[in-house]
Amino acid sequence: MLQHLEPSAAFGTFSQGLALGLGLIVAIGAQNAFVLRQGLRREHVGSVVLFCALADALLIAAGVWGMAQALGENRQWARALALAGAAFLALYGWRALRRARQTHQLQAAQGKASLGRNAALAQAAAFTLLNPHVYLDTVLLVGGIGAQQPAPLQAWFIAGAGSASALWFSMLGFGARWLAPWFARPMAWRLLDGLIGVTMFVLAAMLVRHAWLML
Repeated sequence: MLQHLEPSAAFGTFSQGLALGLGLIVAIGAQNAFVLRQGLRREHVGSVVLFCALADALLIAAGVWGMAQALGENRQWARALALAGAAFLALYGWRALRRARQTHQLQAAQGKASLGRNAALAQAAAFTLLNPHVYLDTVLLVGGIGAQQPAPLQAWFIAGAGSASALWFSMLGFGARWLAPWFARPMAWRLLDGLIGVTMFVLAAMLVRHAWLML
């Protein structure tokens, strides 16, 4: 439950979850392309966006609270997980900065046939749950970082990371007609990747500081 806390602490934790969630989810991939395709075709957009956002939120919550329970009072494991997360974020940020030097763009998934609601949700489930990266990023990485938060703040972290997914999928689905030309510009992706890279390095530094304070 979202407990009563200092507004600055709650907002800071929410913002950290939001930044991490956006940094990880804003990437070219099959799931994003599928949501964009549904938005462009205006087919079952609300259902697809809602499913993808809820799936992410549930996986994030399972990761955070599952990791928190597994870590318990073991500060050695908590510190090791924080350092591992920092290394991953630094690597992710470095790759994002490398992508910023390349030319790429997001294309909506191909296919002319219309999909029924059940078929669209089945494809959304496949793109979401059959992707191994969703478990590495959402459950292990986001969950591990969220588990480092004090127990009263973990729900705020989950809310922030879950809001990132909801915001991103809503933009892709409901703003597809406006966003598609922007996504087709390589320079836009370069700028976005550059921002993601910097954000990941900042979050990595915060985790290193957190691990240092646990010494």
